[in-house]
Amino acid sequence: MSTEPSSAPETTPAAAPEAAAPEAAPQREQRAPRQFNRGGGPGGNRGPGGNRGPRRDNRDQKPEGDGPTMIEKVVFINRCAKVVKGGRRFSFAALAVVGDGKGKVGIGYGKANEVPDAIKKGTANAHKHLVTVKLKGDTIPHDVFGQYDGGRVLLRPASPGTGLIAGGGVRAVLEAAGVKNILTKSMGSSNHIAVVHATLNGLLQLRLAENIANVRKSV
Repeated sequence: MSTEPSSAPETTPAAAPEAAAPEAAPQREQRAPRQFNRGGGPGGNRGPGGNRGPRRDNRDQKPEGDGPTMIEKVVFINRCAKVVKGGRRFSFAALAVVGDGKGKVGIGYGKANEVPDAIKKGTANAHKHLVTVKLKGDTIPHDVFGQYDGGRVLLRPASPGTGLIAGGGVRAVLEAAGVKNILTKSMGSSNHIAVVHATLNGLLQLRLAENIANVRKSV
């Protein structure tokens, strides 16, 4: 009679000792944020109750539309070459016209070794020499003949819808001044500086009927 060997008792593997948890880093004590008294209490000068006044974020920002919008035009850029040892050196001169389109216009001339600098100088010079001319609506009140050096320019008023019949430096000056209907004729030198100044000379001779009547009354 055979007897089956009894099965060995099942042995449960011993649980591995739990790994020691790493010690947590000591937490830094959180401090309450410091509160400064900026109100009307002791040590403050903002206002009663510690309320801060309105912020002034735009203290350096200028309001939109500050001042009239200026019209800037470059009439002519002249290049001059100077021969030196090793090559040629170039310099530039810019003739600029500035106006607000409402009767103010100025002419400037700037020189520099680069074109942008010359234009900037000419425009700045024109801003310094703004003059006011007398206009009658969008045209001139009467015929006028302007002269400057060799330049001679004839200006005549025109009816609405005629347009700006002018070219070159004459057109630039009239557009900057705000003239929209006029007839012009350049009868002298074609030099840009002479033509521009002759046009401005003619505009400065303009007089309104009201001004002439006041002068006659005072005599």
